[in-house]
Amino acid sequence: MPMNDSALVIRPATKNDLPQVARFAAELVRFHHSLDATRFFLTPRLEEGYEWFLGTEMERKESIIFVAERTGNTETESEIVGYAWGRLEPRDWMELRDACGRLHEIYVDPAARKLGAGKRLMAETLQWLEHRGAPRIILTSAWQNKDAHIFFESLGFRYTMVEMTRERVG
Repeated sequence: MPMNDSALVIRPATKNDLPQVARFAAELVRFHHSLDATRFFLTPRLEEGYEWFLGTEMERKESIIFVAERTGNTETESEIVGYAWGRLEPRDWMELRDACGRLHEIYVDPAARKLGAGKRLMAETLQWLEHRGAPRIILTSAWQNKDAHIFFESLGFRYTMVEMTRERVG
């Protein structure tokens, strides 16, 4: 169904959105697992687990999940095409990081990319975190995901840390 960018709505997720958001979250897990199967776990029943987990995140006052919904002429034409999850985080001595906002996840369905959903999801999430006092926003991204790096840099993010992993020898 052809829809233009003006039919894209960014709004807080509801419990009814959780099944679709969980499917997208599971796709994100599968993507990361495909990049490095040793580093990123893949567990059975991803969708079910994510639906439960993100449902608990929706209950936390320091957490927000936004969805990008493409709407048509009727309610039946509406569809969730992406989501972003952010949370206010306290100071973390282990990470040498002061209190901040953290973008934990963002995903846009490949068929809906280039509609502006990613930028709009990011804008809403960043605004939500900043309005609640986050002095900075931190995110992590798989080092092989160059498209994501370009996207995040275009929004003002900069590199600060590189995670390195070593598997047990022997």
